[in-house]
Parts: sequence; C-alpha cells; structure tokens
Amino acid sequence: MSTHNSTLSWERASHPDDPTTYNRNHIATLAGGQQLQVSASQEFKGDKNAADPEQMVVSAVSSCHMLFFLAIAESQGFKVSTYKDSAVGHLEKGPAGRPVITRIELSPTIAFEGDKLPDAAAISRLHAGAHKNCFIGNSLTAEVVINEES
Repeated sequence: MSTHNSTLSWERASHPDDPTTYNRNHIATLAGGQQLQVSASQEFKGDKNAADPEQMVVSAVSSCHMLFFLAIAESQGFKVSTYKDSAVGHLEKGPAGRPVITRIELSPTIAFEGDKLPDAAAISRLHAGAHKNCFIGNSLTAEVVINEES
C-alpha cells in the first residue's frame, strides 16, 4: 500500500550526568527534512528535553485517531473547530516480565462549529469509527482506550 521512512543519526558522546556510559540523544529525520531530537526516557538515562520512543508511539496513536476522527466527522457533515488530546501511555511489565506499553489512553477534547452539531451518541460513533480504522492502533498489542469528554 505505502512505505514510510525515517532516518536516525547517533554519534558516541559522553553522558552528561554519568561518565561511565554513553549519551542516548539522537536525531530522527522525517519527511521534508524535519528533525526531531530523540533520547531514551529519563528512567533509562535519557534527556528530559527530548522526545522518547514511548512518547512517539503514544503521539502516533493519538495523531492517527484524530486524523480518522476528523475525516469521518467531515464525511458525516460535522465541522470540527478544535481537537486537543492529552494522551497517556502506560509502560508496565508484560507477560514475559519485560516492559511493554500495555495501554494508551486518549482523552480528546473536541469542539464543533456550524449548523450541524453531533450529540453524544454521534461523537461516540465517530470515536468508534476512528478507533476501528486507526492503523497505528491496529498495529499494536497495547489496549487503546478513548476517554470521551466532548
């Protein structure tokens, strides 16, 4: 169907807080030359000012859900004016005792405008459709939960 590329670049450097190990910071280059500062999470000696892979997985699920929500809403005649999400990923021990993202909670706050406004049931159906179609969420073993606010 399609391919999606990124390039990672890392060079050895001393860790700023622990001279016995290496710096985890690296750069991910995405479409259009966008560069994202990435590191391990703080719990794994990463840089708190850089994105970590766990945050990027959570962000990818949130973004995918939003994009499908917007597309489905538009196809049904609803006009979304704002969409904000405070997504949370839970890193826990999995069945094999290794850390895994077990659950991703999406908590979108959505505002609509125009003459045709969805009721709570319609919003739930929009979320269900977005959840069903989000191929990022469908690719993961983590449970994706939508906490509806709007």
